[in-house]
Amino acid sequence: MTQSTHTLTGLDLALDTVAALAPRAHFTLHADALRRMAASRDAVERAVAKGQASYGITTGFGIFANKRIPEAKLLELQANLVRSHSVGVGAPLAAHHVRRILLLKANNLAAGHSGIRPVVVEALLKLLGHDVLPVIPGKGSVGACGDLAPLAHLSLALIGEGSARRGGDGELLVGPAVCAAAGFEPFTLAAKEGLALLNGTQVSTALALDGWARARTLLESTLVIGALTVEALAGSHTPFDPRIHAARGQAGQRHVAAAMLSLLGESALHSSHADCDRVQDPYAVRCLPQVAGAAWDTLEHAGRVLAAEVNGVSDNPLIFGDDILSGGNFHAAPIGLVADFLAIALTDVASMAERRIDLLDRRVNPALNMFLTAEPGVESGFMMAHVTAAALASENKTLAHPASVDSIPTSAGQEDHVSMAPWAGHKLLAICDNVATILGIELLVAGHALDCQRPLTTTPPLEALHATLRRSVAFQPRDHRLDGDIAAAALLVESGAVAAALRGRR
Repeated sequence: MTQSTHTLTGLDLALDTVAALAPRAHFTLHADALRRMAASRDAVERAVAKGQASYGITTGFGIFANKRIPEAKLLELQANLVRSHSVGVGAPLAAHHVRRILLLKANNLAAGHSGIRPVVVEALLKLLGHDVLPVIPGKGSVGACGDLAPLAHLSLALIGEGSARRGGDGELLVGPAVCAAAGFEPFTLAAKEGLALLNGTQVSTALALDGWARARTLLESTLVIGALTVEALAGSHTPFDPRIHAARGQAGQRHVAAAMLSLLGESALHSSHADCDRVQDPYAVRCLPQVAGAAWDTLEHAGRVLAAEVNGVSDNPLIFGDDILSGGNFHAAPIGLVADFLAIALTDVASMAERRIDLLDRRVNPALNMFLTAEPGVESGFMMAHVTAAALASENKTLAHPASVDSIPTSAGQEDHVSMAPWAGHKLLAICDNVATILGIELLVAGHALDCQRPLTTTPPLEALHATLRRSVAFQPRDHRLDGDIAAAALLVESGAVAAALRGRR
């Protein structure tokens, strides 16, 4: 199969393209990007030739910005920057994160405000295309002045001093072998180039973008599984009436209610409790559009911020014609804030899912036994599955404490306010893991409750969801080991197989 090639302009990279990035993706630089990059490179060289004081080009970095660097030391300055900033620690970033970082970094530089030679950016794209992925430790960045430490480890790969793995978990390559595997010679970085490579929010953005993509799948899965729970609980459909949500006017709430109503409808299960005397369902069912809708609005907001950042320039200084302007676009506050916002939204949604598991367990529907047991007392049913969900929901509440409200001064006070966006991203991804498992448990319990009420059936889309579950997890009416079932159901959620029930109805 021929690998398709995409063109980078630095201006119009789509969020979904980055989110769906596959191994060995091939990108080339657009002619307009090459022209802009060449012009900004010429401006750097003119500044050097004139002896112009320009931050990080003819001066030191951070607190050393007042130190002028002699022309004979300018290349050494850039190499030393990369070496001295390679201070990352902890487990390496996952392969899919490194691929996105490479693409985001190349796109950022392709905008033509960084003064870097196109050939250096093309080397980043060669690493991506050959799936030679630099080993980047996951910890060590405070999200300003950019993601310096992790991007320094990436940059080591360009100068023949880094390490990388083929495909992320394959052969370990070290030093010049990294460059050879990607088809280029090690670079001697010119003035400004080390700084252009290190400054930027690409690591923070890659982490937050992964969380955003996973959050979308998790929220869609919440609606599908929530609808199945409504049926299993003999819940009312009235709370999803569009008139209720139009009266409030919240876009996400209206979206969620409409999506759930598309899954619900007339069914044997729904008709079976037409004459019940329960006036209202508990909030975890009745208020699902209000809570998940607010989370959906958060997702939409985060997507807009991330889409701007993907095509934004977060280097410093920036070059506009012959003007070299020092500012603060490297500060990752926009990314840290939306990562924290998504973490809070998902935590709230998962907390509500944990409550629905409890409702299924505690016999709100009189047709079901406590904990969905076949023989109460002799068996425990899903009693402990709920405990696992409760443990993860509680863990999320600690992880959801916002990273972005913290700051710690660095660089002798020159960098006196930082974003902590990378930590916000890492926490968001940990929460995503927990949410997938909580929703997997809800899917298991709701699916079991449906089986306990056979031969009654639910709506066609929810029956299809139940069939998807049963292809992975067999119905076992008696007590049995549940950890494997939980893992399988969580995988269905994470893979998008559950969300597909909703996506197919749009």
